Amino acid sequence: MFPNHATTVNKNVDKNTPSAELIDFLYDTDLPDGVDVPLASISARDSVWDKHRLDTLIIQEMYAIECEFERYSERMTDCSGWLKFGFNEVNGLVLKQACFCRVRYCAMCQWRRSLLWKAMMYKTYDEIMQTHPTHRFVFLTLTVRNPKIEDLRETLQHMNKSWKRLINRKEFISGVEGWVRTTEVTRPKQKRKNKKDPIIYCPKTKNTHAHPHFHVILMVKPSYFGKGYIKQSRWQELWADCLRVDYLPVVDVRTVKPRKKGAGDDDGMRGAIAETLKYAVKPDDIMHDAEDPKAREWFYELTRQTHRLRFVATGGLLKNALKADNELTDDDLIRTGNDDETTETDDRRLNFTWYKFKGGYLYNPNHNE
Repeated sequence: MFPNHATTVNKNVDKNTPSAELIDFLYDTDLPDGVDVPLASISARDSVWDKHRLDTLIIQEMYAIECEFERYSERMTDCSGWLKFGFNEVNGLVLKQACFCRVRYCAMCQWRRSLLWKAMMYKTYDEIMQTHPTHRFVFLTLTVRNPKIEDLRETLQHMNKSWKRLINRKEFISGVEGWVRTTEVTRPKQKRKNKKDPIIYCPKTKNTHAHPHFHVILMVKPSYFGKGYIKQSRWQELWADCLRVDYLPVVDVRTVKPRKKGAGDDDGMRGAIAETLKYAVKPDDIMHDAEDPKAREWFYELTRQTHRLRFVATGGLLKNALKADNELTDDDLIRTGNDDETTETDDRRLNFTWYKFKGGYLYNPNHNE
């Protein structure tokens, strides 16, 4: 029923930026009938568009099966159906025009939102380091016991209230001057001994329960690493107390440090930002075993339970770090803030159209500008 997104993405692509000569030739030459020119064959880095659009197709078809979500399916059908790029010799193809559906769990829109928010947070981090050079950052993950998927909304609302109690605690206020918090929901998975081990979904609860958790970036004062230091065990106690539960929830807290020897703190911060501002629900979790009605029902119930809930929150000196999800426009998702997407290009617009049955974006000069 659903396309195999793992086998249709072209991985054997040229790694070089397209040349001006190639772009000139494409723009000025009529293609012979029957000749397909995939976007991925012209620009290697843009092959990622095919993957995200294939994921969107699968999720759209999952929604299409259930009449309740027909409106989402219709919106996703037209999402990013065409892409228009400008060109310059430094950056190659640069996206200039597109239309997005902004359905919460659309894989394409989740990807573009994530790129935008990460770029905004990188910019905020650079600005903060100029005005508060001695402040540091801590990456915090807060969890609860996995609720039944039917209880997810109530659980998330309880977690939000518990978070408000936490940020009003004296220990939090005395050490933290800003924060960015995101919500992620996954299917329950078995614990892995090594991150490189394959992900295995929990066979008993993967279609019946959910694993909601908060990812938080904390901007802390220099004094936090002195008398104000909060150990992981203390974070665990604080979170349990704010949750008002009789168990110790799993909590992970890490000081943001360089990920590689010789790298600066910026390297570790970029990793923390990427982890915090990734997808609210990974497409792989949504699409898992999509042929199974029970697996699809998990996704349908997830959609019901999270309708109109906010998954991003900010506070303190990081209050204005991100733009709210409901305020995002097509222009935001086109120009996500990356340097190569805001750069100037020539006035030509090369059009690539999504072809469902070919599993990719193909050059379509009929809609060039």
